[in-house]
Amino acid sequence: MPITASEKIWMDGELVDWEQATIHVLTHSLHYGSGVFEGIRAYATPRGPAVFRLRDHITRLLGSAKVFLINVPYSHEQLVAATKQTVQVNGLESCYIRPIAYLGYGEMGLNPLPAEVNVAIAVWPWGSYLGDEGVASGVRVKISTWLRHDPNAVPTAVKATGMYINSSMAKVEALKAGYDEAIMLSPRGHVSECSGENIFVVKGGRLLTPPPSDGALEGITQASVVTIARDLGYEVGVSTLHRSDLYTAEEAFLTGTAAEVVPISSVDDRLVGDGRPGAMTRSIQETYFATVRGEIDRYKDWLDYVG
Repeated sequence: MPITASEKIWMDGELVDWEQATIHVLTHSLHYGSGVFEGIRAYATPRGPAVFRLRDHITRLLGSAKVFLINVPYSHEQLVAATKQTVQVNGLESCYIRPIAYLGYGEMGLNPLPAEVNVAIAVWPWGSYLGDEGVASGVRVKISTWLRHDPNAVPTAVKATGMYINSSMAKVEALKAGYDEAIMLSPRGHVSECSGENIFVVKGGRLLTPPPSDGALEGITQASVVTIARDLGYEVGVSTLHRSDLYTAEEAFLTGTAAEVVPISSVDDRLVGDGRPGAMTRSIQETYFATVRGEIDRYKDWLDYVG
């Protein structure tokens, strides 16, 4: 989906024009994938734009940086304030937000420790990642031939730039085969996650999602959905899942900041249930969208208002 340019991008403490937000071709992270990032969304609410679970996202960003020994030169509160400032200055009621900490120009080689750390925050209007039709009716997915990283090869619990070449390979394979999204298995053959989303299945009336030990990122949208589902009275568990569990699931859906909550209509050409979004999926999806729009007081602490 093409990016729609906004006006300003926050770079190392300054708001710069969109067209001027550039880096040198010899920037370390361009060559070695040595950066960490987040995907966040702001939504229009009756009280103005609000960023969904902003503080949790910044906490994860700084945690990812710590794992990679990237010393981010800004505090949690500074990054929270900078994010809200960037949304506000661009005058956007709703938008996607991409903070990134990366290793800049001046050092080259596999040792990242001497490299300068730069931080940027960009925002732009972005619709449904998997399309409005996918949100409404569900998406077709396939199990990728590309395996998810082993957690002992790279730290799958964090969001690092270079690691997403793995997801990109899976996504392209799925698209070229005529599907909307890919599901990746762990090296042990367990269900891990989609190319950029967590996955949930309903089995025997229980809502299940794979554990981090199978390479799944501990998603913030995933955690929100777990809370919402339990508050709606559903039984939720974290469980190792196999390919056959996807084929025989009563319902299935994926979650992520970009995708939000999207039903899965089929896996490897096997219909999930009757191929239409199930009752549990619909209930969770509707509650999630009401939550991010500021319509449910129970979850008001998940919103950081920009104004």
